[in-house]
Amino acid sequence: MARKIIIDTDPGQDDAVAILLALASPDEIEVLGLTAVAGNVPLALTEKNARITCELAGRPDIKVFAGCDKPLGRVLVTAEHVHGQTGLNGPVLPDPEMPLQAQHGVDFIIDTLRAEPAGTVTLCPLGPLTNIATAFNKAPDIIEKVQEIVLMGGAYFEVGNITPAAEFNIYVDPQAAEIVFHSGVPLVVMPLDVTHKILVTKARSTPLRDLGTKVGIAVAEMTDFFERFDAEKYGAEGAPLHDPCVTAYLIKPELFSGRYINVEIETQSELTMGMTVADWWRVSDRAPNAMFMGDVDADGFFTLLTERLARL
Repeated sequence: MARKIIIDTDPGQDDAVAILLALASPDEIEVLGLTAVAGNVPLALTEKNARITCELAGRPDIKVFAGCDKPLGRVLVTAEHVHGQTGLNGPVLPDPEMPLQAQHGVDFIIDTLRAEPAGTVTLCPLGPLTNIATAFNKAPDIIEKVQEIVLMGGAYFEVGNITPAAEFNIYVDPQAAEIVFHSGVPLVVMPLDVTHKILVTKARSTPLRDLGTKVGIAVAEMTDFFERFDAEKYGAEGAPLHDPCVTAYLIKPELFSGRYINVEIETQSELTMGMTVADWWRVSDRAPNAMFMGDVDADGFFTLLTERLARL
């Protein structure tokens, strides 16, 4: 039976690839809806980009909702320097024709979790955790109904990509992350330590481009654009595909390995704000609260991605 999920997202090229992978995998994943959040770019662009991506996949039936336009207690930080002014720079894609749903994304999350049987809906945040934390604060009764949260965020050895100490998604709204990590919901976390092993090299992007489809060409062009930042910053051979790790895990979890550990979120110090303090070596007495992934079969990931995108 396909796992029912809500994708909470701030597209971003890598978010778009994660959404495409989910929509290409209906046997494993049933997408109940997409909720947009401010993050990589402001909310007006993330909700638009979510709809563009659904139409690119040939799925204008997917419902897209706009959620929170700013973090819980901080000024919004965005990442146009990585993703471009639109968030989806690279391919030339038409404006979406499918409508944005009138309901607020947070209310959609709440209503869906209340309507579905307990333990049957997985939340998949690909950006800041503002929408999820706001839903938990507004309707605490839904927390015990969540099957699992599989998210992209944080780091342990790799540490930070937006500050020396913090990964972008957690840094944008550390207060929201703290709520989610303390919620008691089972967590699976894809940190930078894993996502930086998923590099779209030329050898890996060529099969995507060679699909000759709108999706394959668009994804190749997205990673071409995305690559220039990481090549300059890290000297990497290609762009890391952060967010598709979430949907790849739902399809083929054996690609990933990690440890069940305690993870705390720094919310006090401006120097280390948003740091995921991951007790990888279990040196504290704090109870584990997250399956923190540490390694991935990168070749297996790209085989899966190429095979699934060929379906769209």
